[in-house]
Amino acid sequence: MENKTEEFNIRVGYISDATLKLAETELRETPEIREAAIKELRKLLHASPDLNYRDDDEFLVVFLRACHFYPESALKKMKSIASFRKDYAHLVRGLQLEPFKEKFMHGNTINVLKNCDQLGRRVMLINSGGAWDPAFVSSDETFQLLYGAHLVAQLEPESQVRGVVCILDFEGLSFKQLKALTPNYLLRLLSFIQDAFPLRLKEVHVVKQPYIFKALWSLAKPMIQEKLRNRINFHGDDMKSLHKFIEPDYLPRDFGGYLPTIDYGGKEWYEAVEIHKDYIGEWAELGPAKW
Repeated sequence: MENKTEEFNIRVGYISDATLKLAETELRETPEIREAAIKELRKLLHASPDLNYRDDDEFLVVFLRACHFYPESALKKMKSIASFRKDYAHLVRGLQLEPFKEKFMHGNTINVLKNCDQLGRRVMLINSGGAWDPAFVSSDETFQLLYGAHLVAQLEPESQVRGVVCILDFEGLSFKQLKALTPNYLLRLLSFIQDAFPLRLKEVHVVKQPYIFKALWSLAKPMIQEKLRNRINFHGDDMKSLHKFIEPDYLPRDFGGYLPTIDYGGKEWYEAVEIHKDYIGEWAELGPAKW
């Protein structure tokens, strides 16, 4: 039975014929190129004693798909990730799922739509406004939850090829959240997205941001590279603007869509993620050979 259910499930091992065709068109992925690229990346990895990664085909393909099957670019991405992990070892080294269970289930900071969008992309929701209580889930813990979520997303071949979309919901943003969104936090988050994210981040949508969001943006904007800046879209309360990117048939009423209002979150997703806790645990020591 194909593991293709989108709702509260990680689609490990599943990739559709349409997605394979897309991979060939957008990522140069053919059986011949794939085989040669894996072989070359494995060779490059073995010649890099400063790195500590698995070298099996399935693992290497995550990075190759992110880099259009150019082995040298994939190795560069792996080095960048290792460097990031070393810089922020206090947050990512030894990261395990179990200690975050309560905050994952009840923190209401990170969620994923239970359906993909019209282009087959996962849509991640990050509540950065009034729905987020920094006293319950700190900014550091929010980052750790996001980091764990991206590790699990790597396991989906569909997401490796089609990429992911992120909606940042700032509804109800107050000084309580602004205080937690420090320059150091923003620098870490943007460094992660721009330098250490081995998935194709296709779009970022900022919605329902109030006036005080301008203060946050003024801090973040100088740190954002052109590639990411071109993928960030600001919509405010204009959901029709969002619908130019994600069709309303695939969005809940929370974002002006036709699907029911979101009544699920980490509690419903936790079981699907917990199945892969060993993968998160394995990543706890990957990256740099020496910390």
